[in-house]
This record gives sequence, structure tokens and C-alpha cells, in this order.
Amino acid sequence: MSGNGIVKDVVMPQLAESLVSATIGKWLKQPGEAIEAYEPICEVITDKVMAEIPATEAGTMREIIAQEGETVQVGAVICRMDHGSAEVAGATPAVKAERSDLSVSEAVPAQGQEMRNRYSPAVQRLAQEHGINLNDVPGTGLGGRITRKDVIQFVENHQAIAVSVPAASVHRSNPAEQGTISSVSTQNAVSAQQPSVVHPSAAQVSQSSSGHNEPVRTTGLHLSENPRLPTIEIDNGQSGRGEYLIDVTPIRSTIARNMRQSVSEIPHAWTMIEVDVTNLVQLRNKLKNEFMRNEGINLTYLAFVLKAVVNAIKDYPIMNSVWAVDKIIVKRDINISLAVGTEDSVITPVIKKADQKNIAGLAREVEELARKTREGKLKLDDLQGGTFTINNTGSFGSISSYPIINYPQAAILTFESIVKKPVVINDMIAVRSMANMCMSLDHRILDGVICGRFLQRVKENLEGFDLETKLY
Repeated sequence: MSGNGIVKDVVMPQLAESLVSATIGKWLKQPGEAIEAYEPICEVITDKVMAEIPATEAGTMREIIAQEGETVQVGAVICRMDHGSAEVAGATPAVKAERSDLSVSEAVPAQGQEMRNRYSPAVQRLAQEHGINLNDVPGTGLGGRITRKDVIQFVENHQAIAVSVPAASVHRSNPAEQGTISSVSTQNAVSAQQPSVVHPSAAQVSQSSSGHNEPVRTTGLHLSENPRLPTIEIDNGQSGRGEYLIDVTPIRSTIARNMRQSVSEIPHAWTMIEVDVTNLVQLRNKLKNEFMRNEGINLTYLAFVLKAVVNAIKDYPIMNSVWAVDKIIVKRDINISLAVGTEDSVITPVIKKADQKNIAGLAREVEELARKTREGKLKLDDLQGGTFTINNTGSFGSISSYPIINYPQAAILTFESIVKKPVVINDMIAVRSMANMCMSLDHRILDGVICGRFLQRVKENLEGFDLETKLY
């Protein structure tokens, strides 16, 4: 590269106080590409989260020092950028065409299409926000890659696309009945990435406060759009006709390492209890509309589940502990980790000091963490300090699951799908809304007796909700 621009080193930032290194996940910019100020240049992976490193000022990518998959110490140089006049002088023909607002046909052929289907998180978020299919967006970046400018230009030129969706391809739900997923989607949106809902949809099983039964889906799956398909990169079938290879991404490698550590070091045991949540369903239906008007967010079942679990942990603090070889460390703060699944990873953002929050406060925390996850704005601090994990497998229709403990915690609890069942009460059969709660436990710390009592207390707390329960 030549020109009068200034060459500056870009170093690995310290994303959290305790972080000493991070792994380069994917480069979003290649040598010769123009970069706007604050535009992401690469993705980095830590043990807790995937984050983007933005450019501090506009310029051109000059040289990549740290390669994808390489672990880099904080403060080490990962790339070099040209700033100033070198920004345009060093750009590739495709980038120059983009910056000169030339047509896509002039820019893309020079680079080919090998990068066409590699989307950065920023591009995916923009596509998700505007409801567009990235396959329809022309790419002017290196190798035909779609840039943020491409998406913005496409949206500006096709404003009607986001709202003019054929009725046959749309599944609509009452926004008040949904958790954190958009209420309008299309079949074409499957390729965009979006995290799964982290709490039960209000449409799971419900009975209106007026006493009228509402339709119940027997599958327990209550999403407002089709589940996302994994976005994978393969070797284009070069390995043979009978198989193909899927690249192991850094985040998948980190998950594999953590899961292996949990299973190999923690002797897992499993138990389950059934809970009658009929009163909870009625309570939630009574309060949801008013809560939406007052708070502007959905009142979900998960907020009540969190409250029931937190109060049970107060009675049995040993559940809030970790194994330390010659001692057991019991945590005073109850920090609840929520297992949030995307199409290719699992993230566990944390509600700090959940024992100090009422039901409304927990609902706000769930909404905030879900929003950050959806928008890719989670910080390392949002994922640290968890002491007990809750997972909502019921959002996918599961009625029983065997979760792996979130190392080094002592237990993980799943809330399964709410299903209406015939139940014997006082020698009579009644139709009740029932749900299973499944728990995996560290048998070095916990035994069947204490866990049985803990689950019984969670059951009592959930079944203790009635129409007089207060949210504040």
C-alpha cells in the first residue's frame, strides 16, 4: 500500500477486567477494503461471549496479523490500517467501485463470489431489523461479500419489501402473547440469524380470565416464526461423494471444551418433578395486558418461574454453590444464568442479585437480556458471575430434558412445556395445565434428599401463585 496515509496498529482490546486473551473468530474486513469509523473489523471469541472489534476511525485495511482461530494476548497487534488519503489509494477495485457508487456488476465480477454467503453480525442484524432476505441483496465487498452499505442501500431502494409480505407466508401472533421474537416473519427469513426465545410463549397453554378456554397447541412449540437453520460453512463437497465436512468455529470449539469439562469433572445426576401451573396461567392472563400498558414489555411465565426458584434457593442455599476440592463455596448473591440458544451456540446471560427483585423486576431483566442477545449487544459482564442456571426447553415443545450443568455451578433447572392434562384431584378427573421441571445436579455437592426438597419447594412456590399475587 502506498499513499500519504498513516499506518496504525490495531491491538486486541481488554474486553473485560479478567480477560487476558481472546481468539480471532472471523475477519469481517480484508486487506484493501475501506472501513468506516466504528464499523466492525473482526469477531473475537472468549470463553464467555463473541464480540466485535470496531475500527476507531475510518481508513483501509492494510494487513492482517492475527489469523482466524489464533489466540491473541490483550495488547498484541491483530492488524494494521491505513488512515487518511491511503484509504482510497489502497482500496481494491471492488472497494473503489463501492465508494464511487458504481453498479454492482462493475464491482463483483472482479472479485468472484467466494465470500458471497459470509455475513457479518452487523449485516445480519440489519437484515433482521428490516425483514429482508440477504440472498436478494447484491454484494459489493471483497469476493462479493455483502456489506452494511449494501444492506442499507437495498433497504432504501426497496422500502416496501419489509412490509409487503405475501399473506400466505406470514404467521402472525398477538405481540402481547409473545416473548422476544418478532411477530411477523417470512419463509425467506430462515437464513437470517436470531436467538431463540428464552422464555415460554404466553400462547403455550392459556385460559382467559373470563373462564373461556383458548386453543391449545399440543406440540408445545409456540414460536412466531420457523426455527432458524444453522448457518454452516463446508468444504463444498471436496471430501468425497458420501460425506462433507463442517468447519468447527471458535465458538463451537469453546462450547465443546466447556461441555467436556462439565461432563468429565462433574458427576451428573438427574431428577424431575411435575407442577400444576393452572393458577399461574390464570394469573398471568389476568395481568398481562395491564402489565404491557404500564411497562411496555411482555409478562412471561419465566418471570414467575425465576421468582419461584430464587425463593427456593433462599431456603436451600446449598443449591447456590460450587465445588472447590477441599471445600464447598456457597455464594451469597443469587445470580441466575439464563440459557439462551441460537442456531449455532448457547449463551448464558446473568440476572445479577435476582433475590432482590420482584416479579416485575425479573420480567424487565429477562426482556433486557433477551433484547441484548437478539441485537448482539451482550457484554462480558452480562455473562459473568452466574450461580444457578435456568433453561426454558419448553419453548421448543420439550416435556423432559437432561441438561448439562453450567460449569462450575452445582445445578441446572429446565422448565418444560405447559400441557393440559387430565389429573386426578380428590378422586375426580380435572383438566389442568401441567409442566415438568427437570434438574441436573453435581452429586459431589448435592444428594437426592436435598434436591427433592428443593424441587418440592419450587413446586409449592409455583402452585402458590393465585389471582391475588402481586407483581410489585
